Amino acid sequence: MSEDAPLVALHEVGRDFDVSRAWLNRVLEGKPRQVLQAVDSVTFAIRRGETLALVGESGCGKSTLARLIVGLYAPSRGWVEFDGANVSGSGQAQNAARRRMQMIFQDPYASLNPRWRVWRIVAEPLRAQGRASSTSALRVRVAELLEQVGLSAEDGDKYPHEFSGGQRQRICIARALSTQPEFLVCDEPTSALDVSVQAQILNLMKELQERLGLTYLFISHNLAVVAYIARRIGVMYLGRLVELADTATLLARPLHPYTRMLLDAVPDLAMSARPRTPVAGEVPNPLAPPAGCTFHPRCPHADQRCREEQPQLTNLGAGEWVACHAVEEGRVPRRERPAGGARA
Repeated sequence: MSEDAPLVALHEVGRDFDVSRAWLNRVLEGKPRQVLQAVDSVTFAIRRGETLALVGESGCGKSTLARLIVGLYAPSRGWVEFDGANVSGSGQAQNAARRRMQMIFQDPYASLNPRWRVWRIVAEPLRAQGRASSTSALRVRVAELLEQVGLSAEDGDKYPHEFSGGQRQRICIARALSTQPEFLVCDEPTSALDVSVQAQILNLMKELQERLGLTYLFISHNLAVVAYIARRIGVMYLGRLVELADTATLLARPLHPYTRMLLDAVPDLAMSARPRTPVAGEVPNPLAPPAGCTFHPRCPHADQRCREEQPQLTNLGAGEWVACHAVEEGRVPRRERPAGGARA
């Protein structure tokens, strides 16, 4: 593969869920099947060694997209490539590629087996992939992993309930690193932690990335967090990617009206005289999304075209992508935000 080729690439990926009531209920009530379009036609690529962050309100499809990438869900449409290979199907080639990626989950309390000692939790991926030569070799490897994330080898004999939230997340990171992956999907790994502990975990992840050459997909709803760790940011709304740009560019010069609303809602000490603007309106029902641009009921720049025609993600040059008729037609005035505008 070329050095310039992306490590991960998504091509028009979509995922639907059948959320219909039981067959008998539908017959008695005379209701049709209901399909939830959780992810709709998402396309982007992640370069080797970079961190791409996905942000958006709860329910916009970020976590579903994460599970599609690592193979926990199969896409209903489109496909996912890893190092040039299609990993959306099943087979030896897909399984081999997936062994080079791992996932860190949001809740460190729920993602660790409370009945297992830590060394067994961290060693489980090695056993599952057949990399365990002996128990003694496993213990040596687990000790190395625990020390790599700032814990001690003796912590391997403890149970998860004996650790704080930040320490549990370190255990989750050690488990994810046990098989020496190249790509980590991080699904809001700091959202359940105190702010001071969040900073420790983020610093650890940046240090590991530099030392091990890791590539991250970082999912969060916290713009301050992604501004610190990500090289590029993608903004999702109701299952679709609406804006993608370098972190500095997106935070200083947001284009999509939804991105602007998200940034305007962040408190900023440097702009204390400006009133805080909450994100207006409500997210539409995903079972019955509006026609055209799904954001148009909340958008101050919407016109008839927005209500009828769904915008496509368009390359504006300089690494900026946006899906918005108003931006395309120049109906959204350009606006520069002061530096540091995403600090919380």
